[in-house]
Amino acid sequence: MPRDPRAYLWDVREAADAIEDFVTGLDAESYAATRLVHSAVERKFEIIGEALGQLAKVDPALAARVPHLAQIIAFRNLLIHGYATVQHATVWNIIRDALPSLRASVRELLAELGED
Repeated sequence: MPRDPRAYLWDVREAADAIEDFVTGLDAESYAATRLVHSAVERKFEIIGEALGQLAKVDPALAARVPHLAQIIAFRNLLIHGYATVQHATVWNIIRDALPSLRASVRELLAELGED
């Protein structure tokens, strides 16, 4: 039985919320200096990218409504396959500049679809 497409959005929401929790009270320097935090954040971004990649397979029309879908999935691939080139400053900028709008978009979609 295929997974409910909302489940992928739930995964994105939970991972994005976790990232926000992980970085609360940190600045870019303390983020970069805290191995546990940046490792956890990168893992959650991997989950976000994977969940959206799976959503794109099971419900392409719904996935297309997520802004910057291709870039999010590409970032997941960079984290996994290009891990040696990932810069903490880049991840920090994504947390601050892109994550809030992703969180809002996913919450809107879930509200529209019904969360249950």
